[in-house]
Amino acid sequence: MAELTPGDLAPNFELPRDGGGTVSLKGFAGHPVVLYFYPKDNTTGCTAEAIDFTALAPEFEKKGAVVIGMSADPVKSHDKFITKYGLTVILASDEEAKVMTEYGVWKEKSMYGRSFMGVVRTTFLIGPDGRIIRIWDKVKVKGHAQEVLDAVGALAGA
Repeated sequence: MAELTPGDLAPNFELPRDGGGTVSLKGFAGHPVVLYFYPKDNTTGCTAEAIDFTALAPEFEKKGAVVIGMSADPVKSHDKFITKYGLTVILASDEEAKVMTEYGVWKEKSMYGRSFMGVVRTTFLIGPDGRIIRIWDKVKVKGHAQEVLDAVGALAGA
């Protein structure tokens, strides 16, 4: 599968989400969507990223954007993660890594000489028309949520 680039139509998905029910990309048609992929609930970097997006959630909402975090963790883990840290972002569960594979973020990684498949921390800004506007790959958490908010603001002309 070819790597996604800005201008490409973002792959649609419908996945289980925190609190029950499902979340789909097409459910937010007409609005900008920030889709961020992260490795694991309750880990240092992933927690900081979720807290940062939650802190800026009102600003994203003012700009008409929705923020969705996605990992391979089950919904039950997402629910505990949200409760523990008071998160307000939507968390989607892609336990089979199908959507993460479509987005090209499920890749071979290595740690301590061991290879394994996992998520490369990546964020996609998807426009109201469903096309990818910007991709941040190999994200460094510090300041990232604000950078994404600034990009949403530029999109909105704010």
